Amino acid sequence: MEKAWWKESVVYQIYPRSFCDSNGDGIGDLNGITEKLEYLKELGIDVIWLSPVYQSPNDDNGYDISDYRKIMPEFGTMADYDRMLQKAHELGIKIMMDLVVNHTSDEHPWFVESRKSKENAYRDYYIWRDGKEGKEPNNWGGCFGGSAWKYDEGTDQYYLHLFSEKQPDLNWDNPRVRKEVFDMMIWWCEKGIDGLRMDVISLISKTPGLPDGTVGKSGYGDFGPYCANGPKVHEYLQEMNREVLSRYDLITVGECSGVTVEEAKKYASLSGKELNMVFQFEHMDLDGGESFKWNHKKIPLTGLKQIMSKWQRELAGKAWNSLYWCNHDQPRMLSRMGNDSPKYREISAKMLGTCLHMLQGTPYIYQGEELGMTNYPFTSLEEFRDIESINAYHELTEKGVVTPEEMFDYISYKGRDNARTPMQWDDSPQAGFTAGTPWIPVNPNYREINAKEQMERADSVFYYYKKLIRLRKEYKIIVYGDYELLLPDSEELYVYLRGYQGEKLLTICNFTEKEITYRLPEELFGLAGEVLVSNYGRELLDKKILLKPYEAIAVLY
Repeated sequence: MEKAWWKESVVYQIYPRSFCDSNGDGIGDLNGITEKLEYLKELGIDVIWLSPVYQSPNDDNGYDISDYRKIMPEFGTMADYDRMLQKAHELGIKIMMDLVVNHTSDEHPWFVESRKSKENAYRDYYIWRDGKEGKEPNNWGGCFGGSAWKYDEGTDQYYLHLFSEKQPDLNWDNPRVRKEVFDMMIWWCEKGIDGLRMDVISLISKTPGLPDGTVGKSGYGDFGPYCANGPKVHEYLQEMNREVLSRYDLITVGECSGVTVEEAKKYASLSGKELNMVFQFEHMDLDGGESFKWNHKKIPLTGLKQIMSKWQRELAGKAWNSLYWCNHDQPRMLSRMGNDSPKYREISAKMLGTCLHMLQGTPYIYQGEELGMTNYPFTSLEEFRDIESINAYHELTEKGVVTPEEMFDYISYKGRDNARTPMQWDDSPQAGFTAGTPWIPVNPNYREINAKEQMERADSVFYYYKKLIRLRKEYKIIVYGDYELLLPDSEELYVYLRGYQGEKLLTICNFTEKEITYRLPEELFGLAGEVLVSNYGRELLDKKILLKPYEAIAVLY
């Protein structure tokens, strides 16, 4: 397999608003990130994925951009950004920016012009349609609730917004839009950035005619079949690659909702015509249930293994995997897939890390994951900040789909704000995140879970993650080895075997708090195994072993 630096890298996602506040206004900022770069150097990561820091009215926490070439004042100035970029590069850390170009803010100058008249030069930068029989152009619902269309009195037409009504969708079928986007990307690349994470990039090409979707529980039609992986998405990404990406040595990843393995082979083909890799959501949707994400279900281990293994096997030699358990759009993985009780929190955090980092693909760590941060113990709706959770609560309770009590439990468990509470740096007030009042509450368990305490303790989750990152640099089998799933029907153990140039790597993960007996594969009998990492400090493996609760071990043969 062809080697590449981005295949061998580990990426760390920073959600700037919640990472570190340098000026006491309660909002994380660029200078705060610069202050903490030494911490990330110590952890050993290679690339920072920076969630949006551009000028924005902040309707969707920066994913609604009003100026792609300016920095949001809450985060600092362009001079602060340049300083951060320079220091990161001095420390050997690359910066991957978030590219949000399916939509802009409704306060972006293009949209301000677009809505002035049907004849305006920018009208066709967005998707405008006449209504049908006094109603919306079609029945699509938006991702944040309600219709995907907003009526504009000034021109008596509707514009499409797959997300918030303050996030109008760009019309990628207009070549001028594509040129504007590519020019902006080149501007950032010339600044010296090292990569791009592309927000909902699979949605940029819509099916002509915009047909009605199948109506779901919300009462609206599903736009997915007509927007996800649309008819010209690969054509447009290949154009982007020719015009921009191929001219720079970048790491690129596309957030691709609704992506299948077959589509991913096109997006992330090793031929290099589009992107390096994609984010898929199949494993994250396993606990979806009938009401989409809002429930209390647990991810079944057999289903998780089946999906992870499918992507490992089917992309092998054809495309490249991205590996993640959580990000700014998911609850904390420890509360969702592990055990966040004091007894098992650190052990299960290490197990989940081992399970992911021994797979083939580029691993992504979300801020605080390396400390074993957990979901927030919400007590009232007032503590939520996320437009998705708040809108879903009101919409589904007012329609009587679920009771207020049930819905509060669901958004507390699955809501995106769980990942967005401030990074827990130490046990001082507000977890050392800010000297002021934080924009969203700090998790009260920061006194037990924080970076300072863990960096002073050799057996902490932090140092375990540091070891996982180091092992990936030392052993090519972790990056490039092939993959074989063992025990596919076990609901307790995730066991897989990697192979590369005569070596074998066995990874065993117990996803339960039970002790479980495991027998090694016969092909490994008699071979001398070296334990690369173990969350219980196990140094030897017999043919038959009694695995402890949430035990994880990776052995090289």
